[in-house]
Amino acid sequence: MSDVQHDRADHVDPEIRKKNLARLRRIEGQVRGIHRMVEEDRYCPDILVQVSSVQQALRGVSRELMRNHLRHCATSALKEGGDAGEAMEKELLDLIYKYLD
Repeated sequence: MSDVQHDRADHVDPEIRKKNLARLRRIEGQVRGIHRMVEEDRYCPDILVQVSSVQQALRGVSRELMRNHLRHCATSALKEGGDAGEAMEKELLDLIYKYLD
């Protein structure tokens, strides 16, 4: 992604973190359900509906992560300017391009 490497987010709203973890637990359950459907040779369109549901749920988690990143990590680095600002600008562009794929 960018030249600057981070291990942890600068700030994560505790409520957003809690909601994302709950969403991810639901997604895990949905994926296990899809796995079971495939094992049981269930009707393909039914499986595809469930796959689509998981994809939509993951997009929701992605949106919240992006929102948090823009509000906290990116804003902080861009305000700082200099190398940190330039690295963040590159990171954001890379993220946007990947997100649009």
